[in-house]
Amino acid sequence: MATFRKQYVVSRPVYSEDSFAEHHEKIHRTHKISPRLPKSDHRAKNAVLSFLPIIGWMRIYRIREWLLGDVVSGVSTGLVAIMQGLAFALLAELPPSYGLYTAFFPMLTYFFLGTSRHISVGAFPVLSLMVGAVVIRLVPKDGPAANITDFEGLSDDQKRVLVASSVTFLMGIFQLAMGVLQVGFIVIYLSDTLVSGFTTAAAIHILVSQLKFVFGLIVPGISGPLSIIYTLEKVFVQITSTNICDLVMSIIIMLVVFVVKELNDRYKAKLPVPVPIEVIMTVIACGVSYGFNFEQKYDVDVVGKMVSGYEPPIAPSVQVLQESTVEAFPVAIVGFAVAFSVAKVYSIKHDYTIDGNQELIAFGISNIFGSSFRSFAASTSLSRTAVQESSGGKTQIAGLISAMMAMIVTVALGFLLEPLPRSVLGALVIVNLKGMLMQFKEIPYLWRKDKTECVVWVATCLGATLLGLDIGLAVGLGVELLTIVFRTQFPRCSILANIPGTDLYRDRKDYLNIFEPQGVKIFRIPSPLFFANIEFFRDKLVEVGFNPLRVLRKRNKALGKIKKLLVMRDNGITEVDEKEMDLSSDVSDLPFQLNWNAELPGNITVPRVDLHSLILDFSAVSFLDISGMKGLKTVKIKSFIQIHTHPVSVHVPTAYVLEKLHSCMFFDDEIQTSIFYPTLHDAMLNVLEKHKYDTSRGCAVRITYFVSADNLTSEIHST
Repeated sequence: MATFRKQYVVSRPVYSEDSFAEHHEKIHRTHKISPRLPKSDHRAKNAVLSFLPIIGWMRIYRIREWLLGDVVSGVSTGLVAIMQGLAFALLAELPPSYGLYTAFFPMLTYFFLGTSRHISVGAFPVLSLMVGAVVIRLVPKDGPAANITDFEGLSDDQKRVLVASSVTFLMGIFQLAMGVLQVGFIVIYLSDTLVSGFTTAAAIHILVSQLKFVFGLIVPGISGPLSIIYTLEKVFVQITSTNICDLVMSIIIMLVVFVVKELNDRYKAKLPVPVPIEVIMTVIACGVSYGFNFEQKYDVDVVGKMVSGYEPPIAPSVQVLQESTVEAFPVAIVGFAVAFSVAKVYSIKHDYTIDGNQELIAFGISNIFGSSFRSFAASTSLSRTAVQESSGGKTQIAGLISAMMAMIVTVALGFLLEPLPRSVLGALVIVNLKGMLMQFKEIPYLWRKDKTECVVWVATCLGATLLGLDIGLAVGLGVELLTIVFRTQFPRCSILANIPGTDLYRDRKDYLNIFEPQGVKIFRIPSPLFFANIEFFRDKLVEVGFNPLRVLRKRNKALGKIKKLLVMRDNGITEVDEKEMDLSSDVSDLPFQLNWNAELPGNITVPRVDLHSLILDFSAVSFLDISGMKGLKTVKIKSFIQIHTHPVSVHVPTAYVLEKLHSCMFFDDEIQTSIFYPTLHDAMLNVLEKHKYDTSRGCAVRITYFVSADNLTSEIHST
C-alpha cells in the first residue's frame, strides 16, 4: 500500500556561502577561558557525591524491597566467588588461599567508591594469568629466582605472593592515575572486536595452563613468546605419566558442572537462584578426597595447608615494580576495560549511570588496598556478575555480603578445603571458559559483515596466543589503529547523481533512475583531508574525468604553437625564434575565442575535456590539515579553474572547516568563497542556471522547486 506524503511549496534563493552570509547574520563567538573559582558548597557536595557514590544509592535504598534480594544474591555470589578465588589463584601461580583474599579486600573499597551496583569485584581469569606470567618470570619453579634484594629470607610461595601483590599495587597506581587525570576514555580504543579476540586467546592460555592439574603432571610455568607451544610440548612429553584419578575426577566434574550450568541457563526464569553446582561439586570432592585419602593412596595433588586468618599488610617491592612496569600497564587496561564493559551492560539494563573515571579511581584504590594485604589483580567476572544480578542483587550490599562469606571461610572454615584436589579447581576453571571459547563463532559472522573487523579479531587472538597476552594486546591495538588509518587514507570515494524530483544525491552505481547533467560531475570525499590521503584524493579525482595538470601542460604547449603560427602568418615568414615570442598561457590576446574541444589548426591536438563543472562534496570532511589544504588549493582547485572547469565545494558540514580555510589564507583572487555552497543541491542548481542552454542537446533548463514533508526537492524540466 503506497504511503501518502504531504507536500508543500517553498520558495527561496539559491545560496552560495557568500549570499547566505549576506542574508543571514552570523554570531561570532569567542571562546574564553574563565578563571577557576573557589568551590561553593554545592560544588563541594557534588564532589563528595562523585567520589563516594555509595551516598547516592544509599539515600534511595528500599529496605523492604531490596534487602532480601541483596542477601540472597550475596550468599549465592559469595559461594561462586570462593570457588573461583581458589581456582584463579592457581592461574596466578599462588597458593589457593590467596584467592580468598582477592574475593574480600578489593570489594571493601569498591563498595564505597564504585558506581556500578551490580558487578562482582574479585579475581578474573585473564588478569590472574597475566599476573602469573610475571610471577613465573621472576620466581620460576624449575630455576633460581630473580636477583631481588627483597626476596632474601622468603620461601618460594612468599616470593610469589610478594611479586603478585607488587604487580597488583602498580596496576592500581596506573588505574588511579588514569582516573585522576580523567582519561577513562582510553577504553574506547579497545573495541569489542579486539576485546573478544584478546579474551579468546586468554581462554586458550588458561585452558593450556590447567592441563597439568587435570592430568596430574608436573609442568613448570613458562612465560614469554611461544610459551603456549612450549607448555603443550612438555604436557605431551609427559602424557604417559597421567594420574588417572585426577583425570577421572576432572572429567566427571566438568561434565556435571557443564550440564547443570546449561540447565541453569535454560530454566533461569523458573529458578529463584541458579544451582550453585561448583560449590556442591567442591564439597563432594573434598569429602571423597578426605574419606579415601586421595593424597596418600593415589598421589593426588591437593590444596594443602590453608592460611588461617589474615596476615599483616606488606609494602610492595620497589625492585619488582621496576621489573614489572611493562606487564602491569596492560593488566590495568584490560582489568578496567572488562569491568567497565560489564558494568555498562547492567547500568543500561537497570537505568542508572556509571562514571568511567570514577570506576578507574575505584578499581585503582581497591587494587592498591588489596595488594597491601596480599591479594592479586581484581576486576570482575562475567559469570559472578551474572549470578549476582540474576539472583536478585540490587546494590553492592550483595557484593559486601559475598566478601563477608569469603572472610568467614578464610578465618574459620579454610581447613575444610585442605583435602580438595587441585585437579578439581583446574576442572572448574576450564568449564567456566565456555563463554570465552564460544567467541570463536564470531569469526564467520565478522567475515560476512566486516572483513576488516575480522582481521582485527584474528590478529589479536593469534598475537595474544603465540606472543603472550601483553605483546598480543599491543599487536591487536596496533592492527586496530592501522585499520583506522587505512580507512581514512584510502576512503571509498564515489560519483553522485541526483534522484529525479528530489534534492537527494546518491552513488550513481546504486540506482537506475538518476539525473546526471552532461558535463557535470559530483565527486564525494567521505573522509577528512590530511597529509596521508591528499595524493590518494588527487588520483581518484583524475579517475573522475581527467588530469588537470596534464591537460594544462598540453594546452599551454598548444597555445604556444598557435601563437607561433599567428606570428608567422601575420609577418609572412616561415620560421620564428620562440625565445623572442610571448608564449604565455594567456588567451585574451588572441584575435578569436579559442574552443579547446574544436579541431585546432596545424594538426595541433590536446586532450578533449567534456567536463565543464566539477562539484566537490565536502559534507563528510570533518577536518583539513595544512598539507591537505595546500594540495587541495594548488594541485586541485587552481588547476581546474585554469582550464575553465569550475569546481564547487559544497555543504561544508561545520563552521570549523570554513573557519580553518579562512584562517589559513585558503582564499585568494582565483579561489573565492563564492564557489562554496551550503548544500549540494544549491551547488547543482547554480551549475544548471549557469549552463541553462545545453548546446549539445538543444534544450533549455527550467527549474521548479518543491518541498515535501521530508526534504527540499526540485524538478528539472527540459523545454
